[in-house]
Amino acid sequence: MDRFDAMQAFARVVETGSFTKAADTLHMSRTSVTQLIQQLEARLRVRLLNRTTRKLNLTADGAAYYERVVRLLADMDDAETSLSSAAAVPRGRLRVDVPSPLARLLLIPALPDFHERYPDIQIDLGVSDRMVDLIDENVDCMVRGGELTDLSLMARKVGDLALGVFAAPAYLRRVGVPRHPRDLEDGQQRIVGYLWARTGKPLSYALEKDGENVQVHGRPVLTVDDGNAYLAAGIAGMGVLWLPRYMALDALARGELVELFGDWSMPLYLAFPPNRHVSAKLRVFIDWVVELMARHAPVAQPPL
Repeated sequence: MDRFDAMQAFARVVETGSFTKAADTLHMSRTSVTQLIQQLEARLRVRLLNRTTRKLNLTADGAAYYERVVRLLADMDDAETSLSSAAAVPRGRLRVDVPSPLARLLLIPALPDFHERYPDIQIDLGVSDRMVDLIDENVDCMVRGGELTDLSLMARKVGDLALGVFAAPAYLRRVGVPRHPRDLEDGQQRIVGYLWARTGKPLSYALEKDGENVQVHGRPVLTVDDGNAYLAAGIAGMGVLWLPRYMALDALARGELVELFGDWSMPLYLAFPPNRHVSAKLRVFIDWVVELMARHAPVAQPPL
């Protein structure tokens, strides 16, 4: 038994959920894939998969082994692509995590361009608004807005997201139009809170304009942990929102939201583990994101 082939077959079976599909992607027969898994289980002396006529399920041992196998295969792929001959054509699997609104509105619509340039790179895209543990979750990089608080990560600023404060017309008719960010902390105004996954507490918002800095907490009537739900709650009139402007453009055009107070910006970073080799596939992805953000969220130049 070739251990590498067996691990690769096992990983592909888990990811496709089928021996037949795994065999097709590996250009092997189903019988060969089945034999490799059986030999792997015999060597490890554990059952990795529970098989029925309808579906496959990982055992507890299989789930633990799969996590280690994925990391090992990724490391081997990085080692190969770091060679000059392989680096000329970036290839392999790249695990990326981005906020759900950024993925839906900017990144995913542009991915056909990336795939056309680099057809041999497979992107596994995690779409979430939580802070991802890059090392424990074996993620190559993540894109996040706001200042990064984890100083152990390597980061590259890829843009400045223009921000705005917004509310639905129905909400403003009901409660009144705030004239200053501090008005959001009076007894009448309400905000939609955004839950910070790592602390379990709602975010506060730091606003800056013409040298005035305001930290706004507000009184949330609803708190959510997903960007799309956050936008939907504001459109429904639940309270005031802080949003990157690209998220609000369609709602503004439809008259579902009104902008308050003017604009400010939030930095956008691409972060990756400090101890991970920046492979050719990661390097070209970073450069592509920088290029994409230059069109949608250019880095603000400091005043002369």
